[in-house]
Parts: sequence; C-alpha cells; structure tokens
Amino acid sequence: MKKRYFTPTEIAIWSVSVVLIVLSYLLFKSGGLLSLIASLIGVTSLILNAKGNPLGQVLVIIFSLLYGIISFTFAYYGEMITYLCMTAPMAVIALISWLRHPYNGNRSEVEICCVKRREYPIIILLTIAVTVAFYFILAALDTANLLPSTISVTTSFLAVLLTYKRSPAFALAYAANDIVLIVLWSIASFSDTSYISVVVCFLCFLLNDIYGYINWRCIQRRQQSGGNAAKVAA
Repeated sequence: MKKRYFTPTEIAIWSVSVVLIVLSYLLFKSGGLLSLIASLIGVTSLILNAKGNPLGQVLVIIFSLLYGIISFTFAYYGEMITYLCMTAPMAVIALISWLRHPYNGNRSEVEICCVKRREYPIIILLTIAVTVAFYFILAALDTANLLPSTISVTTSFLAVLLTYKRSPAFALAYAANDIVLIVLWSIASFSDTSYISVVVCFLCFLLNDIYGYINWRCIQRRQQSGGNAAKVAA
C-alpha cells in the first residue's frame, strides 16, 4: 500500500486552519476576497514548507505579493515593504536553494542543513543592520505602530535568511514573526473588526510554524540516520 504524502496530523492541522480562516472571514466580514485567498495560500504554503517541499516556497512568493497589497490598505507600510521588497525576493532565492539541494534526489524534500558557527555573527550583524535601516525608513513613511512593525521586519528577515540556509530554525523565526503580526493586527482590529480574520489567520500560521519546526527536526534526524548527515550550509 502506497504511503500517503501527508500524515493524519498534517491533514488535521491544515483542515482546522482552513475552517478557522473561512469562518473568521465570514463572521467578521473581512476586507475582501483577496484577504481570504491570501490566507488560504499562506496556510497551504506552511504545511508544504513543514514537509520541506519547494512548492511551499512558490506559494510563499504568491502570499507575499497578496499580503503586501493587504498591508497597504491599513497603512502598515513596514509589512508591505517587508513582504514585497524582502520576503518575496528572498523566497525566490530560497526556492532556488531548495531546488538545488534535494534530499537523495527527491525533489519534494529539501536536504536539511546546519548553520556554521562562524556564520552566526554575520547573520546577527545583517539582521541588526536591516532592522536599523528599516526603522528609519518606516519612521519616514509615518508607519502605523512603528515599533512592532520594525520588530516584524527583524523576524521576517531572520526567517527568510534561515529558510535560504535550509535550517530548521527558520520555522521558529517565522513563529516569532507570527506573534508580532498577531499583535499588529489585533491593534488594527480595535478600529476595524474585519481585521479579526487576519488575526485568526496568523494564529493558524503560528500553529503551522510550530509544527513545521518539530517536523523539520524529525526529518533532520531521519536524514542523518539514513547515512546522509545534514551538511553544513555553504
């Protein structure tokens, strides 16, 4: 009997996420169909990313474009710039990296890596530099909720960079970003209840990213035990 690609747990997580997103969209009359489509694409990308499937990165690119447009409608210029000018382009780079490093020739599973110790200072310095630069850019644009918007840039940059490096820690960075976005859109929902649906969306994202980290660690152990130890990222 052929083994199913998605486990019962993954199907359950995706199904619950979809149901919650659709219900919140209907109940709180969200900003439009675009918001619903973006949310469904986003949550689907996460379950594929949790499997290490490059198709997940394709959906991340699409989600980033849609989310950037949605962010613009609420003057969250930090989110708009982050996703359109950073997350989307780096997702393209990450996609290329994942496609170039399939595990044992399996195009639907990326070979998981570890980050070199000497790379940590570089990652930290790059993250700080991007954070500082975006703080002044967002301030100049009179971005709503400047501090959390800047923190969102920090976590987003770290997440996409670790995604490119094929490190399991990318999911933790995205989980941190989800928490920041839950705060951001919760603030927005005080003045417009339609944005509650976006809050629910990122709550679902948080669940998926936590699972993604756990599953990547499991995949990493399986790949290592299979005689193909995870290589250090170049």
